[in-house]
Parts: sequence; C-alpha cells; structure tokens
Amino acid sequence: MTPRDAVARGIETGDVVRLFNDRGAVLAGAVLHDGLRPGVVRLPTGAWFDPVPHDPGGRPLCVHGNPNTLTAGLPSSASRRAAPAHTPWVRPRSTEEHHHP
Repeated sequence: MTPRDAVARGIETGDVVRLFNDRGAVLAGAVLHDGLRPGVVRLPTGAWFDPVPHDPGGRPLCVHGNPNTLTAGLPSSASRRAAPAHTPWVRPRSTEEHHHP
C-alpha cells in the first residue's frame, strides 16, 4: 500500500495487518511503496491456506496470507471460465498498537 494510505490507517512498515472483506480475512506484513496507486493493496500469492478455527464472524482467517481466502470461487462470466482472483476489494487494518510520544 502507499505510505499515504498507511498513515490514514495507522499502519507502519513491518506491521502485521488484517486484510478482510465479506469472504474472509488474511494476515500479512505491511510493506509501503510509492509505486502503487492510492487505495490499492498488493498481496503476493504463494502462501499455504492455514485458517484459525475461531475467526469472529465465522469467515476464514488465514494466518499465512493466502489471497484465495479473499476471492470468490466463481467464474468471471458465463462465456469466460477465468476466476476473478486478482481483483477482490479488501479493507486493511493494523493489528499493531502504536504509541508515539
């Protein structure tokens, strides 16, 4: 995410953040980068799905950051069988508490 977006959410580089939507949530490490568009969060793929058993709300919470947790398992359209896996809307929230003097 961009540094400006991070400041607005109380997120700092290295924080563990919770990315979530109505499908589920993941934990990931925050890396701030000016090369992203405002409002965009980038989450690399490759993590194994590792849900915790009791996420508030009953949705999966993957502690390893598997992005499939945030996507729908539906085709993008009737004529295309591709999954819309790279465009889920998420809300980032810091799991850290920062105490600044």
